[in-house]
Amino acid sequence: MTAMSIYIWFPGSTREALTFYQGVFGGELAMHTLAEMGRDDGPADAIGHGMLVGPVTLYATDAVGDDEPVRMTGLSVALLGTAEPATLSRWFASLSEGGTVLDALQERPWGASDGQVVDRFGIRWLIGFEHAG
Repeated sequence: MTAMSIYIWFPGSTREALTFYQGVFGGELAMHTLAEMGRDDGPADAIGHGMLVGPVTLYATDAVGDDEPVRMTGLSVALLGTAEPATLSRWFASLSEGGTVLDALQERPWGASDGQVVDRFGIRWLIGFEHAG
């Protein structure tokens, strides 16, 4: 069985974004420029393909030509129960730096905790966890 992957077209900020996400989540980061890929449809130093592989795996590229950059409406990247509560709380705090907290990470009436943040790159995250019973 394969897991779903997120592939993001950033507006020229892929290098900065994936480096930021590596700082948040850890993992191994690889990026390839358009020039390295033999492409001439954008700036030679633009990222043609980047990947962060680790506890959270993300793929990204710089939007070039007619590509439209990411716009998050009616969608969030959900990290619900994907790590220990302390790790998820740390990720929420890190993603909030320079971003906008939409709903603080907090305990809910049903006993779980969750919250939502739009990070500095415009990606909306839903992070939450169950409490040990």
